[in-house]
Amino acid sequence: MELLHSDKLSGGSGTGSTQKYVDVEEVKDGVISLKNGSFRAVLMVSAINFDLKSTEEQDSITNQYQNFLNSLDFPIQIIISSRRLNIEPYMEYLRKQELQLSNELLNFQIAEYRKFIKNLTEVSNIMSKFFYIVVPFSPVESVEGNFFENFFGGQKKNTERKKHLFETYKNQLWQRVDQIAAGLGGIGLKIVPLRTDEIIELLYNSYNPVVDHNTLLGDIDKLELK
Repeated sequence: MELLHSDKLSGGSGTGSTQKYVDVEEVKDGVISLKNGSFRAVLMVSAINFDLKSTEEQDSITNQYQNFLNSLDFPIQIIISSRRLNIEPYMEYLRKQELQLSNELLNFQIAEYRKFIKNLTEVSNIMSKFFYIVVPFSPVESVEGNFFENFFGGQKKNTERKKHLFETYKNQLWQRVDQIAAGLGGIGLKIVPLRTDEIIELLYNSYNPVVDHNTLLGDIDKLELK
């Protein structure tokens, strides 16, 4: 299975930039370009409460998901990101509402509500979960496993040719994205391709696991499908 990043890290004395261990070359137009010349799209996937479905509905979902997997002729990577819920944007919203109100009783109620939410999140350690599918596309694979040699950074490569090839490969990658969206859409899942800034946030959170809070990408139900 092709992954978003490689598990093979070269050894060394520990000197130099850690960037050499990151396989991402560039993020552009919602596409991750890896250093080996292959590409990735990242899809945010909504969730369904399987346990609340009837037995017939559960069987139908299971069969449709099995048919979806069998229909794929390329690998995919499924990622579940669990991080501590970042409640600060909501708390800031409540503070602004409190300042705008002139009614002392409502101000008191909002202040008490803020304290309750703050204490609840601190004690309960509420986690947020996001589900992603990473879709790969590799132009040309050689025996050694290198893709489209020197696609990035080669001095002899024509800039216009690289742009043309990037658009060509991006369109082929997006065909796979459409196939996945159609397959999972029948199950009742909503698929949203991440934009460039959202991919960068996801990569930052992935490569910085010690960060307490995940950067919120927004409500999936309010995002538009491409």
